[in-house]
Amino acid sequence: MMIGDFGSTLGLVFMLLMFISGIHELWVIYSGVAASSVFVALQNPAYKASVTDLLDEKDYSKASGLMQLAESSRFLISPIIAGFLLHWVKIEQILMIDIATFLVAVFAVFAVKKKIKTLDRKTQNEHFFADFIQGFRYIFARRTLVCLLFITSIVTFSVGFLQALIGPMILAFSNAKTLGILQTISVSGMLGGSLFIGLFSKTKRQVSVLAIAMLLTGLFYALFGTSTNIAFIVSSGFLFFAALPFVNTSIEVLIRRNVENNLQGRVWSIVSLITQLGMLIAFSIAGILADKIFNPLLQNGGLLASTVGKIVGTGQGRGIGLMFVLSGILIVFVVPFIWKNKNIKALEAEYKN
Repeated sequence: MMIGDFGSTLGLVFMLLMFISGIHELWVIYSGVAASSVFVALQNPAYKASVTDLLDEKDYSKASGLMQLAESSRFLISPIIAGFLLHWVKIEQILMIDIATFLVAVFAVFAVKKKIKTLDRKTQNEHFFADFIQGFRYIFARRTLVCLLFITSIVTFSVGFLQALIGPMILAFSNAKTLGILQTISVSGMLGGSLFIGLFSKTKRQVSVLAIAMLLTGLFYALFGTSTNIAFIVSSGFLFFAALPFVNTSIEVLIRRNVENNLQGRVWSIVSLITQLGMLIAFSIAGILADKIFNPLLQNGGLLASTVGKIVGTGQGRGIGLMFVLSGILIVFVVPFIWKNKNIKALEAEYKN
């Protein structure tokens, strides 16, 4: 975690030096963000794996909720602060503040590490690729983990569509100010859901919570694309993001319970790799599907204008609305798979008592 946090500053330092030198090019931003992302990929799995070492099993749900609270705050609070600061200082000063926050994180981890009682473990001289392959084999040898991986990939794929296309859909009938307000209020639902889990979650019935949360997430996602009424979209978005932490928490707790501590880092790395591929695929194909297929279908006179158009509307951006509806339905279709899958149900039976 310390290496990941400290290394993440390197990309920011690179951008800062380039900007101070008077070089303000897009390639500088791309390069700096890419360099920082490499080290974030080190930090995140270690961060998640540390929970099993620091906490008892009964606290996994609360920990996951509070971790998601911090994550959602990063997307909600930080942009607001940055936007405010831009009125008073230059981008170079903001980068300095950002670098300082990473250094604070490094010292925080160092302080915690000094108080952790570590277990003596036999070390083996294994190479990176040997560990990597071992993690893959461990996951795919266990049907339960594969099922959870599949569910997570479906969710990240659908969220990828939302992140990529929410702007074009809203801007088709409204303005940037409305889009910003809508995004802020919607994402605040994730804050509320995460805070609730962090403060009150005590259930051991994680499979039941997962199924119900998936159902609600899919329904609210589908409703998100059925209307051009801003109040309705904001309400659906808020409820979607409020339900999402319950999905993430249930999956995380089930994985923590079923993976040995000494393999948690490798497993979380591979889980992140595979599930984020779903989001990457969504980003790659979302624009093409919207422009070439779905939007033309719901233009006035389009193939689906007289049928599906009566539900989601017709005109600019309504094809994206249909994509959201279909993505929500896809999530809902996963719910019977959760209820009927014996491997997943066995997890709940094992921990009920």
